[in-house]
Amino acid sequence: MKTVTATEAARNFAAVLDQAEHGETIIVTRGGRRVATISPAAAGPGRAVRELLRRHRPDAAWAEELHALRRLTVEQERAWPDA
Repeated sequence: MKTVTATEAARNFAAVLDQAEHGETIIVTRGGRRVATISPAAAGPGRAVRELLRRHRPDAAWAEELHALRRLTVEQERAWPDA
């Protein structure tokens, strides 16, 4: 874990982001106090979402309700207000 001042982080922000992208966690301090932590983002849950959708197939009744709701919507055309 690396510690930098807020000034250092601001001046070298691209480098700080590069470090976080490569797995480093950076503690940002101001006046000697910890004020922020910059760390790598969690991996996207794409695989987990795909598995969830495979396990829980769409419900036909829900799909019909959704289509019925869509049929109830009415598109409105509005004139642009005169200024």
